Amino acid sequence: MRPNRPTLMLCALTLFAGLFVCDSAIAQNEGEEAAAVTAKVLVTNLLNPSGLAIQEGTGHVFIANRHGVYRYLPAEKDRTKRIAIEIHTPGNDVYGKGPKYDVGPLGVAFIDGENLVVGDGSRKDGAEFVRVYKVGTESPAEAAKEDSAVHTLGPITMKEGVTAKGEGNFYGVAVGGGAIFVTCNGDDTKGWVSKSMITDGKPGELLPTIATKEATSVDAPVAITFSPDGKDLVVGQMGEMTVPGDSLLTIYDPATGKLKKSYKTGLSDIAGLAYSPKTGKLYATDFSWADTAKGGLFELTIDGDEVKATLVLKLDKPTAVAFDKDGNLFVTEFGSAAEGGTKNPGSLSIIKAGL
Repeated sequence: MRPNRPTLMLCALTLFAGLFVCDSAIAQNEGEEAAAVTAKVLVTNLLNPSGLAIQEGTGHVFIANRHGVYRYLPAEKDRTKRIAIEIHTPGNDVYGKGPKYDVGPLGVAFIDGENLVVGDGSRKDGAEFVRVYKVGTESPAEAAKEDSAVHTLGPITMKEGVTAKGEGNFYGVAVGGGAIFVTCNGDDTKGWVSKSMITDGKPGELLPTIATKEATSVDAPVAITFSPDGKDLVVGQMGEMTVPGDSLLTIYDPATGKLKKSYKTGLSDIAGLAYSPKTGKLYATDFSWADTAKGGLFELTIDGDEVKATLVLKLDKPTAVAFDKDGNLFVTEFGSAAEGGTKNPGSLSIIKAGL
């Protein structure tokens, strides 16, 4: 059976089976060095949300979290219809060092207006998939199952000289240059970004392509996006979770996989990257695994051979970021569970256009 569609109400009033939809919760940064930026909480009661994608044409927000992929409809006037589960994924795996978190699907990105790429995190390395689902312009009456995917890529299993134990935790997904690019965790001596060429609208075999650890000496490629002109593949190397300040911002040629630039950022664990469509500025989320009090949204400014990371907004274990066409920034947070509170402290927030 497919799971029932969750019912939602205004978060300040009532919780039904599933999530809160919020209209009133406001987070404001008070740091002296940060700009006066506020984030409005839209959805709560998510469990470890890790991926975001905005559907072209509708502006619908697709959120990957432990239980599957949800669709949020920002313009829907009826709060009970603003969010629904789109794709249900029954499995889960554990991710992290020190604090560990249950995860399901991770990265999401659109190939076009109706084909959504979903990176898996719900199985062991070497057994996970990247799937493409055909989604319409309205929330489905029932959630789709994993096997309803129109294309299934992978798994990337152990192969001598390529990956010592297989690849998985497909955290970041970016589409551009006629291909799908996916960041992988598996063989930490390689730090693979894998690639699937798209031919006649169909993705081909998913192959380890860019060995980021060999190129940079820092492991764990996680966040990934394209530069606004589509010429550069931009990757956030998270580095060691237990080592603060070791994250890199790296630039690759998407056609050849050649490293063009590598920058130290001073951030600890870059989990999300996105360019503003209005200003062209680059923003990153820092999960800051070793000291989550230092996590937040940062503006990254490249000046010659250096990157300056400027705090924009303090956040609680932030992960994915995505801009809509109007310049509104959506961001997900794992959040922290309060004693006696919900066990699902994750949330989706919006920062209104201006960044």
